[in-house]
Amino acid sequence: MPSPSSTLATLRPDLASFFEFDLESQKKNYIALEVSPVVEVALQADNPGKIPIEQLLKVSAGRPRGSGAAYDRGSWTFTTWSYATMDYGHGEPLDDRDRQRYRYLVDAEQVCVARAYNDVLLNAEIRMAALLFSSTWTGGGATLYTDVGTTEWAAANWATATPIAHVEAAIRQVWNNSGVWPNALVLNRTKFRDLRQCAEVRERIVASGAGSPAKASDITKEMLASVFDLDYVIVAGSAKDTGTEGQSTTVASVWGDYAMVCKVATGADIREPCIARTFHWSDNGSAIGGSVRQYRDEEKHSDIYEVAHDVDEVVMYTELGHLIGGI
Repeated sequence: MPSPSSTLATLRPDLASFFEFDLESQKKNYIALEVSPVVEVALQADNPGKIPIEQLLKVSAGRPRGSGAAYDRGSWTFTTWSYATMDYGHGEPLDDRDRQRYRYLVDAEQVCVARAYNDVLLNAEIRMAALLFSSTWTGGGATLYTDVGTTEWAAANWATATPIAHVEAAIRQVWNNSGVWPNALVLNRTKFRDLRQCAEVRERIVASGAGSPAKASDITKEMLASVFDLDYVIVAGSAKDTGTEGQSTTVASVWGDYAMVCKVATGADIREPCIARTFHWSDNGSAIGGSVRQYRDEEKHSDIYEVAHDVDEVVMYTELGHLIGGI
């Protein structure tokens, strides 16, 4: 079928501003960019390499310099590491007839853009969850993964579960692996709600003087972060339909029933050790939150609204995460 050249497409920043990325992400409980902050890159792909964690921890013998001699010298090796951004996007057609039929009920143009944004954001979330809640950790041995077994955090164990001990052990394991203290706990909203019901968590909040929760909703993410002695508790609320097209809807959390203790980046400095980064290349007109463009498809009597961004999500240091399963 005929397709328009790029010169026929019109960028629509006015529609992009209506569905501002951070607000949409917050409202829908998308967390990908909290866990994997953005780095803007000048090249679409590069192989910069990185210093292995163990070499970041090496220290010289600390000997004093003798007369006519040099100080101790260091040497570094780099592991193979690269990124390559890809152009992810989604388009929504708006038929001329539908535009007229629904004009008294909704702004059909904005509905199309909202649907396209949602698809792009949700796919970014799915990619990030697949990176972190994955066999990289579950198959990585005891240093990377712990299964809590019969002490899961679910309703049957709210009175006896010991999530504080589980998280503390994971925190110490990240330190043992890397020499870096983690700063975040990442989990889905179901497991977050379980944590708020656990007697151990409630008792710790009361004992610390942070409050006396009468109900689960009194316990905030900030309170939980204080309980675990972490800077952040990052809660994912996004859902997806795992049923194939034409079958009944099967709702599932994008982020599975795991919890990850990890070190998330607090800034854009690529040298900061962290669990993951999102690399964004803007030279093709991309915006991290999705750039909007519109073009005409006369054959279908429709305007097409597309949202896209050019990104790559990369695990930086596996050692900076410990996955807790069976919860």
